[in-house]
Amino acid sequence: MTTSLSTASSTSVSDTAPRTEVQQLAEFVDRAAFEDIGPEALEQLKIRVLDTLGVAIGALDAEPIRAVRGLVDDLGASRAGAPGEPAPRLSATLIGGGHAAPDRAAFLTSALSRYLDFMDSYLAKGETGHPSDNLGAVLAASESVGGSGRDLLTALAVAYQVQSRLSDEAPVRGAGFDHTTQGAYAAAAGAAKALGLPVEQIAHAIAISGTANNALRVTRTGNLSHWKGLAYPQVAKEGTFAALLAGRGITGPEEVFEGNKGFKQSIAGDFTIDWSTEDLEAVRRSIIKRHNAEIHSQSALDAAQEVRSQDGFNVEAIASVRLTTFDVAHSIIGGGEEGDKRTVRSKEEADHSLPWMLAVMLCDGELTPAQYHHERIIAEDVQGLMGTVEIVPSDEFSQRFPQAMPADLEVTLVDGTTFRASRDSYRGFHTDPLDWDGARRKFDGLAAPFAGTRLRDEVAGIVHDLESHTVADLTAALARVSTTRAEAADSAA
Repeated sequence: MTTSLSTASSTSVSDTAPRTEVQQLAEFVDRAAFEDIGPEALEQLKIRVLDTLGVAIGALDAEPIRAVRGLVDDLGASRAGAPGEPAPRLSATLIGGGHAAPDRAAFLTSALSRYLDFMDSYLAKGETGHPSDNLGAVLAASESVGGSGRDLLTALAVAYQVQSRLSDEAPVRGAGFDHTTQGAYAAAAGAAKALGLPVEQIAHAIAISGTANNALRVTRTGNLSHWKGLAYPQVAKEGTFAALLAGRGITGPEEVFEGNKGFKQSIAGDFTIDWSTEDLEAVRRSIIKRHNAEIHSQSALDAAQEVRSQDGFNVEAIASVRLTTFDVAHSIIGGGEEGDKRTVRSKEEADHSLPWMLAVMLCDGELTPAQYHHERIIAEDVQGLMGTVEIVPSDEFSQRFPQAMPADLEVTLVDGTTFRASRDSYRGFHTDPLDWDGARRKFDGLAAPFAGTRLRDEVAGIVHDLESHTVADLTAALARVSTTRAEAADSAA
């Protein structure tokens, strides 16, 4: 693959000058190699790629995604096969066909993979992020320089490591900033690695992106907007663009972390990460959603499924629902510090409302994209049952998070009969990781409306053996995915 996009000489780091923290991070990114990814981490990384692509394909006909795709087209994307529309010189393939500049392709792919809110997560004590959000940046950057599957997997592992470790050591939610703030460093690191930039330019890419993308947590508080699902795509786009700029010799603040009014002083406070000791295993500590819902709800929704299956349960006779859970779940989706969660009118509000999610699970027994149709969101049975739900934080449960996700659910009927179920984790949590077969079932369920059996087999086969393919092999298959359900027939390629 091309090793650098530089057309101008970059600023070299003197061998005798003290290395800044972003330079130390860049050295970690630079030396990361495919051979450093352990077998279990490699398997889980491929599972994350398949899972993320399935979630992305499943969102192709969502209204906000259609709006984003329309804008990308109007800004100059070329449609596959359109006469007189060659791909731009520096371009990446779009899921569903066509090409766009890598930063715009990164935005669209990340928007697709984020919209359903069905992707993976990383849980730290003071921060929760979604490392799979970086796939859009890494995929676009890697394809634009003719990258291999090994290059893609290595760059993605780097992005997972950077975002996860910054989430561990430098949480920003308490200061009013969004988790995409750490993502700005991860997306740029992954994109720079995928582009094959030298260490000096990697440092500049990370510094540019980290300095410029410090998002407010209001994105996820109060009445939620479309931006909840587009905040990380913005970071993926800007991280990719920062890497492209750095590849042309553009420099960034060399003391972005430790400098006067830098990240530490202005936002995160002091922290230390020794990047010389970091590995590429963070993906093994990430978790995959079983239910199409905000991550902190997963164990509670499992408990709700169990309650619903118990003899004598009658959803129409419920008098009260009481969930005891950990503080982060209460704060973010349970009506705690990030606002009331009982005004639910849209998909964005529904998938971040624990009362609504518990209510629809107790009514329907599942929580999939189908439950987020507007008619189901505002239906009287769900809205009424939501009013009976009480969310209570527990200090003991909170102390066990994030090593566990404790949830204790008690449902009482009007006649006094009580049903109860408890969970500490779920299938897809890092203590019970999803295997390839489980990931394939989820992928098929999400992608089937847009891709026939043969095409799904092709995409999954490429991902499973990605180190033996080029990135172009994967994106060529993704280009053949239909953008509308009506066009996709299960027997079609």
